[in-house]
Amino acid sequence: MRVLTATQNARILTASRRLCSIISTATQNGTYAMLISSLSNTRIKYIRGLRNRQEREETGQFFIEGIRIVAEAVQMNIPIDQIVYAPALLKSTFALELIHTQEAQGVPSLSVTPDVFKSLSLKEGPQGIGAVLQQRWETLSNVRLDKNHYWIALDAAQDPGNIGTILRTSDSAGGAGLILLGNCADPYDPGALRASMGAIFSQRLIKASFTDFAQWKQVHRYPVVGTSGAATTEYRTLHYPQPLVLLMGSERQGLSDEQQALCDITVKIPMVGRSDSLNLAVATGIVLYEIFYQAHPATSADSTTTKLV
Repeated sequence: MRVLTATQNARILTASRRLCSIISTATQNGTYAMLISSLSNTRIKYIRGLRNRQEREETGQFFIEGIRIVAEAVQMNIPIDQIVYAPALLKSTFALELIHTQEAQGVPSLSVTPDVFKSLSLKEGPQGIGAVLQQRWETLSNVRLDKNHYWIALDAAQDPGNIGTILRTSDSAGGAGLILLGNCADPYDPGALRASMGAIFSQRLIKASFTDFAQWKQVHRYPVVGTSGAATTEYRTLHYPQPLVLLMGSERQGLSDEQQALCDITVKIPMVGRSDSLNLAVATGIVLYEIFYQAHPATSADSTTTKLV
């Protein structure tokens, strides 16, 4: 049996006291008094309905769940319309403090039973905290690219997981955001939100038709780089201009002839195996990080090379 040190015991005792204090305060304030136990509660049904894209588009809202992503929204100062939590599932003092702080700032909250929260959750082990927020969209015609901006434009990307992964990669590589062209998957889909790991809050989002995108590009003369297996230029040999837009095609079709014609240049990613294509999010990440390294040469130059002996 593991024996805890006096310091570890003291930390556990302190955390337990803080947890009891938060729960006690919440109880005295009536926070836990209105515990929703009905799966057919009107507000619960509304939040559950946000799983559907049509409902999200009609209301302009979406639902997130989990300590990390809710905390990310708070830290990024994203307005929260409502906090939803299940006291019996919460095992984190940090999460309880987060809820208490939001309530103190006037954010409406719903306290629910574990069964009710699980009816809202798509996770196997829900952490007992979620939030309803407003979607954030920008209009393409109002967007101007700053000198060091690079954006990703996706045409008819159908997989929410790819959208979320590309958001996460763009955030990591310093991208400004996504321009979603045509019939793309919803970045506020639960699968996209999960894959984005909170990058949904740092990246800018635009919806537009390809025609509008083409006109916007021509008016402002922004460079557009596309990808194609038939391209003659390998992605690492191109000097990428700044600012620019990286245009990626759908998972199944890639870029059409019309879309390739709009590009100032197309590049290819070399492949030597039997596979004839790469996953959209992987291909986007490969090219995006080449753009990143060229935009931040010091990052590459200052890196230490390690040899395996």
